[in-house]
Amino acid sequence: MDATPLLALVAVSAAVAGLARRTPVPAPLLLVAVGIAASFVPGMPDFTLDPHIVLPLLLPPLLHTAALESSYLDLRANLRPVALLSVGYVLFATVTVGWLVSLLVPALPLASALVLGAVIAPPDAVAATAIARKLGLPPRITAILQGESLVNDATAITAYKVALGAAVGVGASWGTGVREFLVAAVGGVGVGLLLTLPLHWLRTRLREPILQNTLSLLIPFVAYATAEHVHASGVLAVVVVALFLGHRSWKVDFATRLQEEAVWKMVSFVLESVVFTLIGLQLPVVLRGLGQYGGGELLRYAVVVFVLVVAVRFVWVFPATSVPRRLSRRIRAREPDVDWKGPVIVGWAGMRGVVSLAIAFSIPVVADGKPFPGRDLILFLTFTTVIGTLGVQGVTLAPLIRALKLPKRDAHRATLQEAQAQSEASTAAEARLAELLADERNALPGPLADRLRAVLERRRNAVWERLGTVNEATGESADATYRRMAREVIDVERAVFVELRDARRIDDELMRVLLRRLDLEEAAGWREAE
Repeated sequence: MDATPLLALVAVSAAVAGLARRTPVPAPLLLVAVGIAASFVPGMPDFTLDPHIVLPLLLPPLLHTAALESSYLDLRANLRPVALLSVGYVLFATVTVGWLVSLLVPALPLASALVLGAVIAPPDAVAATAIARKLGLPPRITAILQGESLVNDATAITAYKVALGAAVGVGASWGTGVREFLVAAVGGVGVGLLLTLPLHWLRTRLREPILQNTLSLLIPFVAYATAEHVHASGVLAVVVVALFLGHRSWKVDFATRLQEEAVWKMVSFVLESVVFTLIGLQLPVVLRGLGQYGGGELLRYAVVVFVLVVAVRFVWVFPATSVPRRLSRRIRAREPDVDWKGPVIVGWAGMRGVVSLAIAFSIPVVADGKPFPGRDLILFLTFTTVIGTLGVQGVTLAPLIRALKLPKRDAHRATLQEAQAQSEASTAAEARLAELLADERNALPGPLADRLRAVLERRRNAVWERLGTVNEATGESADATYRRMAREVIDVERAVFVELRDARRIDDELMRVLLRRLDLEEAAGWREAE
């Protein structure tokens, strides 16, 4: 097997994603565009999306990363809107889009149109997270979009299975669909909860960071495979495990946390980059079986489906936002006032992604001895919907947010909260330090005891200094000047260690120990600055 095409795919995708960070264009859009352009290059290898690879191998780590970066408390606080979007909207979109498509696209019978509705119903977790991170949406909107995208794949996959059963004549009823959904949902959550305690116990007992991170990389695959093995939702199992472990990550050794964060950032960056490039590369595969349709006919169908998908989301979002508030005084008292701007953003942020394409490619070519009705057209319409939502909505979302003038994160207020939290923690730590130093077993020379006190005082004052006056000569706060000077001093020490190694006065092993000590100190400084 020649691994060169795969390595080239990863390398080019990473390079394009890195380039996108220097442009105003969100990385997903640029990656998809590059993928489409590359698909026309003569001799380009066939990168057909295999649902047996995408769903069990690519989806779990992407969901795991997104869930780790999400907040369990924010998700719980927004459980109602998240449930209405991730379950209610997906089912509504499946039925409504499917029914309307069957009326407006004569080439698709109702059963096949419902399969298409289920395939394109869920906004994508990767797309939603990437766009929200790039644009800096308000915290509550970001929490709702992330929560929706974490759970809606489970609903869509179940709806797809029911619609597919009806399309191939296996037989499916509303009762069967509801029962299958409940089994998948309850089973997925149950498997996730059963795995959380032993996994958390193992994470807190392992002392080697390398083993900790190996376990961390295996967790999403174990959760997904275990749930799917018992016919439950692997998506929900991954999300439950990741939310639980992320909420309790503070109990893990600090070295593991530092490494784990770096590892998952790298994994997420590579997978997201490859996934969006793969979307663009599917164009030749999608066009392969469309000879019976004219170009104008295909364009008309694509526009119709795209408009339906966008419109149906707004049809759901506005009533789902306003009706519960009108019916329940408790909801009005518990949740903040919502104007029309939030639902507009939520409605317009429904980008589709690789999960929709992977589900579409899993539609059987032959069912019950006959070609699946409209499979090639479903693939094409799924592809155009993904490209349309990423292109149109992804490009216009940032200007829309700016035009609506949504309230931005109050940086001064956030820094003040950080300073107050650090002050409380430092006070508690200083009290504990005084107790420790009062114990004869902890006797320290005066300079070392003073150094411990100075470290605590430094952490207490660092955040307050960011709120203070700015150096007129450099434009820096006192804290920024301190960190810059500290880095420069560390750079000098690092250079000396290298010179000593080169002069053979110390060996490489000792140099690595000394450099790691400096790296950890510098990393701590950077984390204080974040």
